[in-house]
Amino acid sequence: MSAPQVTKDQIYSALRKCMDPEIPVNIVELGLVYGVQVKPENNNVDIKMTMTTRGCPLHETLVSDVKRHVARINGIGDIDVHIVWDPPWSIEKMDPVAREKMGFGKPKLRFQVDYEKYQPLKRGRLTKQKDGSLALLNEREQGFMVNHAIVDFWESCDGTKTINELTDQFSGKLALPREQVEQEVVQLVQQLLEGELLRS
Repeated sequence: MSAPQVTKDQIYSALRKCMDPEIPVNIVELGLVYGVQVKPENNNVDIKMTMTTRGCPLHETLVSDVKRHVARINGIGDIDVHIVWDPPWSIEKMDPVAREKMGFGKPKLRFQVDYEKYQPLKRGRLTKQKDGSLALLNEREQGFMVNHAIVDFWESCDGTKTINELTDQFSGKLALPREQVEQEVVQLVQQLLEGELLRS
């Protein structure tokens, strides 16, 4: 009996379970997937995708996540993931609904924070899903899919460090330029505040 034909819809459905390491949005809504090809004769799959930044230290983790989720499709063949940098990713490639939800492109942030004084304090709790994925639940039991990098940051928000101090900490830890890390830390703080996962 031959394996069932795998469709692009099945692939995209699996890819929507993969969260970007730096932004808690799935890689399809984020606009990181540039193309999917399925070979009908053997269900081998070629996935063309990019990253938000060239220096992303977690891109191997993301590729592993992609392969892990796609491999669960019944009848799937070989999975090849090609990382490309042209065209470069930009916020405009995000799904408009996801972009609005994340607060990108809005003229004013909902939460204005003082980098030198505000000391983020985590709230809510971490839970592990049946499939092994991680989620943060706020006090209203609303769940947000996250990965180990986001959990690591959330757990570092113990109310004793300012945003500037957290930026210095993760800049050293990831060996990335401070300016790049600061932008990502501020975005993440905003998102966690929006999700009621930090004390405002």
